[in-house]
Amino acid sequence: MNLLDTFLGRENQAPESLSSAEAFVAIVLLATASDGNLSDPQERSILGELSRSRPLRSYSTDAIAQLCNKNFIILQRDGFNALFNLAKESLSPDLREAAFAIASDLVLSESHINEEELNFLNDLYQALSISPDIGTRILQAMSLKNQIKGD
Repeated sequence: MNLLDTFLGRENQAPESLSSAEAFVAIVLLATASDGNLSDPQERSILGELSRSRPLRSYSTDAIAQLCNKNFIILQRDGFNALFNLAKESLSPDLREAAFAIASDLVLSESHINEEELNFLNDLYQALSISPDIGTRILQAMSLKNQIKGD
């Protein structure tokens, strides 16, 4: 607990926790917000990707929107790094590769990919303990899907 948390009376609050589904959603949201912006088309793209993803296929649009809302609240209140750390700790191991694949697809689908987005993908790859072989194959597949050439 830091001094600011003590000052604000947060020292006795239970730490925020996420379900694995909420953590999955958090990673997808963070991928699109890693450049500091979330446009309306990106928001629609996120909802489409999430509704088609295997972990959330049985969720209604409203339920996915509620998962997104919880994550937005944490993002606004605690910041990008706090949500990133919470999501990586809460995501079940069987969803890590899928989360990395969707995050990679969303980042690589943008017309201009900046340094923050590339750093995010690298940090995510490491944080989720994705094997180098699997990570490379995911990035190759998403690059091909989005017609991006590697250097």
